[in-house]
Amino acid sequence: MALNSNPLTSQPAPALAEALADDKRGAAAAQKSAPAPRRPFGRWFRETGWRHIIGIVMLLFCAFPLAYVLSASLNPGGTLLTANSLFSTFDLGAYVRLFENPSQPYGAWFVNTLVIGLATAFGTVLLGALAAYAFSRMRFTGRRFGLLTLLLVQMFPQLLAFVAIFLLMSAIADIFPALGLNSQLGLIMVYLGGALGVNTYLMYGFFNTVPASIDEAAKIDGAGHARIFFTIILRLVAPILAVVGLLSFLATTNDFVIASVVLSDPDKQTLAVGLYQFVSQETARNWSVFAAGAVLAAVIPVALFLALQRFIVGGLTAGSVK
Repeated sequence: MALNSNPLTSQPAPALAEALADDKRGAAAAQKSAPAPRRPFGRWFRETGWRHIIGIVMLLFCAFPLAYVLSASLNPGGTLLTANSLFSTFDLGAYVRLFENPSQPYGAWFVNTLVIGLATAFGTVLLGALAAYAFSRMRFTGRRFGLLTLLLVQMFPQLLAFVAIFLLMSAIADIFPALGLNSQLGLIMVYLGGALGVNTYLMYGFFNTVPASIDEAAKIDGAGHARIFFTIILRLVAPILAVVGLLSFLATTNDFVIASVVLSDPDKQTLAVGLYQFVSQETARNWSVFAAGAVLAAVIPVALFLALQRFIVGGLTAGSVK
């Protein structure tokens, strides 16, 4: 009789199982709601703390030059020594003086840099994508040799050939003045001449990640290589196109030697060449105006980087595994 009076044994089997399940769920919920025990400081530092410290140090190391240049642009002294006290003064006169001197047309330099950079980036992406598609999808004699040649040639920087580029552009100017010296179109052609190589090899790796069955299905429907490339493949490889375009734009806007060799007219020069005029003269150096120009020149690259940030990691990693 004592066993039969037990409330647990008197319940039906399904009800007993449901009660036990409720007890387990309640215990699990209580365990989740309970605060996790804090790790000792020594264990936290060994596991993750040192990484946070290194990250903070690197952030300060990278941010200091940017803060110093911004502080120098707001300092009316005109020298870097007076800008040692960060943001001790606040004056926008340097930004105004950028656009006051007709012999140093900063606005024209900014527009020239934007036009040359975007045109070079577009041409680089188009030429690199066409070459990468050919190497990835077509089989022809000399395919592997061509890939290795592009990679080996790109190992030598274009800077080593600036004397040959000057002589070549000088000779071309006698026949086609629009493509010779002091021509923005000629400078774009020089940049596009060095666009292949690493960019093609990087795109080639990304193109290999796109299944060839897509091309075969399109061919069955009657599509040719041009239609497959422009309507299907380019949409699938958008991340690597964004990465190559961004890198090409940054390389073009930061170039000084080639641009200074090809362009001589101040109205046609780029920002990298034009800004040098503010600090090139021994008795007329104005670092505040130079810093202000550098701050404004960084707006477009930073905006492009933020706009294309979601493509960068995927584009670089996917193209590097093939």
